[in-house]
Amino acid sequence: MAARKSSFFVAFLLLLVAMEATVAQSQGQGNGNKKKFPYDAASTHYKMLSPLPSGQERAFCLARGSCHFKTLACPSECKERKPKKNRKHKGCFLDCSSKCEATCKYRKANCDGYGGLCYDPRFVGGDGVMFYFHGAKGGNFAVVSDENLQINAHFIGTRPQGRTRDFTWVQALAVMFDTHTLVIAANRVSHWDDKVDSLTVQWDGEAVTIPTNGDAEWRVNEEERQVIVERTDELNSVRVTVSGLLQMDIKVRPIGKEENRVHNYQLPEGDAFAHLETQFKFKNLTDMVEGVLGKTYRPNYESPVKRGVPMPVMGGEDRYRTPSLFSASCMKCRFRGPPEIGVHEGPVASY
Repeated sequence: MAARKSSFFVAFLLLLVAMEATVAQSQGQGNGNKKKFPYDAASTHYKMLSPLPSGQERAFCLARGSCHFKTLACPSECKERKPKKNRKHKGCFLDCSSKCEATCKYRKANCDGYGGLCYDPRFVGGDGVMFYFHGAKGGNFAVVSDENLQINAHFIGTRPQGRTRDFTWVQALAVMFDTHTLVIAANRVSHWDDKVDSLTVQWDGEAVTIPTNGDAEWRVNEEERQVIVERTDELNSVRVTVSGLLQMDIKVRPIGKEENRVHNYQLPEGDAFAHLETQFKFKNLTDMVEGVLGKTYRPNYESPVKRGVPMPVMGGEDRYRTPSLFSASCMKCRFRGPPEIGVHEGPVASY
């Protein structure tokens, strides 16, 4: 009886695969049209199965290759893809690509990893080279500008008496693609409180609420993309996924008293200077991608920053400055969407 049930289940999954192929063909894959919802990359192309009695989640791989039709189970150390009881713990990553493995990974920004954007502000490029980009207090700069993607950053900061430049941090990010704008921003707070959510999310100019229970996520399905914002901690930490384009791990944090003292920021009273720590992972960037961070993902890119110095600085404020957080207009910008696809009245207005 058990063998018969198993055979029936496999046959059912094969039927699902055949149905998917038929749907894909009807959507124009065979004649070069765009495929809808391109979030079934090999690594995540699977069907979830019922968990093991231990609670370990399982997936049946549908991706072509060495992992085709194999079942992966999460390790006992991280039983769930999205831990619900303690979101800051490692989550299970099921990889149905040629790696064909299930591993435990933290779901948070790695400031020292590729695509890191943290501190005041410090970048780690797609080439692995670390550099600082000062920008300017109140300025907006193109972090990434490509044919189908524009990411701008809004800088906050302060300039103590006697200094020749601002101390700056990234307070908000605007992700523009197709005809949409997604904004992730740190709220301005006078005094930091770990028990208060200081993260704001906007979709096409409207504030959205990210649930704190269940899957703790907000999502929207567009014609060709799925957009997901999910909490990776109880407060102030999210993972953003725009299918076919990028993934961002984002955390809101303040400048603490000790950090202020060590770096001699001389921050004024009444502002915790809450800002974002972010790590980007991109998909389908073109070879001519631009932006402070984007250009470091070009093939054969050679960084101009000085090596071996404590704070290698990348210039380019004049080339990447945009008129607003929502503008795709700059000297080097390449985004082909509408030049202004959002109206800003939200999270950065107070700055």
